[in-house]
Amino acid sequence: MSQKNKTLGEFIIENQAAFRYSSGELSRLINSIRLAAKVVNHEVNKAGLVDIIGAAGEVNIQGEDQQKLDVYANDKFIQTLTNRNIVCGIASEEEDDFISINSQDSNNGNKYVVLIDPLDGSSNIDVNVSVGTIFSVYRRVTPVGSPVTIDDFLQKGNQQVAAGYVVYGTSTMLVYTTGAGVNGFTLNPAIGTFYLSHPDMSFPLDGRIYSCNEGNYIHFPQGIKDYIKYCQMEEGDRPYTSRYIGSLVSDFHRNMIKGGIYLYPKSSKNEKGKLRLLYECNPMAFLAEQANGKASDGFQRILDIQPTELHERVPFICGSKHMVEKAEEFMRNAK
Repeated sequence: MSQKNKTLGEFIIENQAAFRYSSGELSRLINSIRLAAKVVNHEVNKAGLVDIIGAAGEVNIQGEDQQKLDVYANDKFIQTLTNRNIVCGIASEEEDDFISINSQDSNNGNKYVVLIDPLDGSSNIDVNVSVGTIFSVYRRVTPVGSPVTIDDFLQKGNQQVAAGYVVYGTSTMLVYTTGAGVNGFTLNPAIGTFYLSHPDMSFPLDGRIYSCNEGNYIHFPQGIKDYIKYCQMEEGDRPYTSRYIGSLVSDFHRNMIKGGIYLYPKSSKNEKGKLRLLYECNPMAFLAEQANGKASDGFQRILDIQPTELHERVPFICGSKHMVEKAEEFMRNAK
């Protein structure tokens, strides 16, 4: 069978041996995410035709206005993962606290917890710009059969067993890793099947794109300001091209394919950074490293940070390895 004709389901079955834990459980988990992604994709593609755009009138735990599609996507992913009796706990960027799933069949016999950003970049939905879903999977650390605790979710990113994202764009793609490389699958909307379209995805070591919200330049730390000036200098293969969508999934996806760096540093407005460690930075860092890239807070590896709270924020620099290393150099040398 041609690689390009391989479905996501076939790929999961063929590669079960590469997963160091119970392959059947992981297959069911990825399939649940695939199903929820298709349902959410259907709604995303109707935005503008039905009443799902705009604010929902609520504010989430982050202090951000929830969009109607945020709430819809959150409900669909939680509902799908809960109904299929696959995970023992879920944490969502849209929920104040984690959700413990009580299964009558197995008394919490499931071994995995999922952390999810149901709709990354959802403020872009009103203007028809790509949005996405980010997910992260860990094995629980508390005894199987007992209710999950906060310790099951506050694990370092280097303990992830799977992570990925779905990008709802000109085509819908599911990209994921289980620690054996990164593969991308594109949805054929005519038959509702994901096909392997981007095998063995990898960041080029160097790139010519930098992605950050330069409107916040005045608030950035000196090291980031110096790095941006470096990107803009006419020297060697520079200046680089500035490309910023404002949806982490979309910016990351482009940079992985074309080569580039994504920067969301701390600032005088967000002293700890703005992106969430557990729902955004850890899964993207895991994907980046599996795709020959790098992810840092400017000084240390993202995956080595010990989380202390569910909605913790951190600075985030991610992308082509040589570009991230250069940005770290500017951070170290900043006066």
